[in-house]
Amino acid sequence: MSDAPARSAAPGTSAPPGPGAVVAVLAFSGIVVSLMQTLVIPIVGQLPQYLNASASDTAWAVTATLLAAAVATPVTGRLGDMYGKRRMLLLSMAMLVIGSAVAGLSDSLVPMIVGRALQGLSSGVIPLGISILRDELPAERLGSATATISASLGVGGALGLPAAALIADNFDWHALFWTSAALGVVALVMVLLLVPESKVRTGGRFDLAGSAGMAAGLVCLLLAISKGGDWGWSSGTTLGLFAAAVVVLVAWGLFELRVERPLVDLRGAARPQVLITNLASVAIGFSMFSMSLVIPQLLQLPERTGYGLGQSLLAAGLVMAPSGLVMMALAPVSALLSRAKGPKVTLMTGALIVAAGYGLNVLLMEEVWHFVLASCVIGAGIGFTYGAMPALIMGAVPASETGAANSLNTLMRSIGTSVASAVAGVVLAQMTTRFGAHALPSESGFRTVLALGAGAALLGFAVAAFIPRRHAPAGEAPAGAEGAPEAAEAARA
Repeated sequence: MSDAPARSAAPGTSAPPGPGAVVAVLAFSGIVVSLMQTLVIPIVGQLPQYLNASASDTAWAVTATLLAAAVATPVTGRLGDMYGKRRMLLLSMAMLVIGSAVAGLSDSLVPMIVGRALQGLSSGVIPLGISILRDELPAERLGSATATISASLGVGGALGLPAAALIADNFDWHALFWTSAALGVVALVMVLLLVPESKVRTGGRFDLAGSAGMAAGLVCLLLAISKGGDWGWSSGTTLGLFAAAVVVLVAWGLFELRVERPLVDLRGAARPQVLITNLASVAIGFSMFSMSLVIPQLLQLPERTGYGLGQSLLAAGLVMAPSGLVMMALAPVSALLSRAKGPKVTLMTGALIVAAGYGLNVLLMEEVWHFVLASCVIGAGIGFTYGAMPALIMGAVPASETGAANSLNTLMRSIGTSVASAVAGVVLAQMTTRFGAHALPSESGFRTVLALGAGAALLGFAVAAFIPRRHAPAGEAPAGAEGAPEAAEAARA
């Protein structure tokens, strides 16, 4: 639903920005943050030389961003609900700019890791943006706007790889981060000028102990998942981190149930619509990332392997780019389907489309256009699912909990992508073929990862089937539901 009343300008003042401007700014901000995720991919192999450090150490330039994002996303969501979503959006964009500048000035490992961690703190931008939409837009525009903002995640990821490769090939590698900083400044200024601050706030005291406990548990879990392949899955460090994650997160959950204003409302998160949507989100996140792990590698492997296509990183990025544009183009279609049949149907439809795209890719791996086609089909499905999940979440929580609930859903998707990376790494490391003096992932290994992506999408479909029909929280109308404006007005009265 949208609780946004019509805004009118005071006499003698300029009219407030229209909904279209707000959506455009928030979508641009989401794309900028998503670009940051793929920023270092073209230079990962060269980072040891650039930073005078070992490959295992420079890998922390990626891991630090993952860990910071996992911790920051739910925290900024809750702070947005309490003290203002626009305020936290501005702070998140500022972290992106500062982190990009620190990384752009770095020539050694520690500043790079610090800069990348600061960049990761901006990852709450998209759930914050969706939450702002709920507060500011009329109900009839909320569905399509939410789908557009959600699609910005895929657009940024898809366009980021070729853009980053182009910059890395033609300029000093520091230019990657200065480009990110410049885009961040533009987004920050646009938010400052065009995005209004919502009056929907919960206030209260921030759950500092809960945020520390959640951060400790998530860091242990994601560190074990992301570094387990390097350390060994049966090593004491990996197993110890998994055990610590279980102990800390269980203790954290028990603590959160006793706090008056918890960081994460676990009782609210246990509502069937929210819980099942979040479980489906883990599977969809796994499925989405499988494409990003397999297709660029297959495109870049030498043709002499018999299954590689010998393309450059830039060419591989250009192959992936149309999928992001498809996500954005289909956002209105996703919203129309959600309005007609409900977001549950949209989520299930998207999961089936994703599975079909992976099945297509398993069969077609010989030509560049095969990968363009498969990635576009997968992108179409991801666009449907990413538009439906926030609608399902917002249809089950009150407006005062929107930021925290959307951020938790984003975190669930991130956990899915992290698990996908770990599983794909294990599969491709075990299923290899000899190519000269080197062992490369085999064709059957890539097909296996693609099949796992299809299986994860089908699992997401099966889980989503158990989502109950939408029931709005007491006194509120479901997000995007017919009659929402009248119901919202009655609730305010």
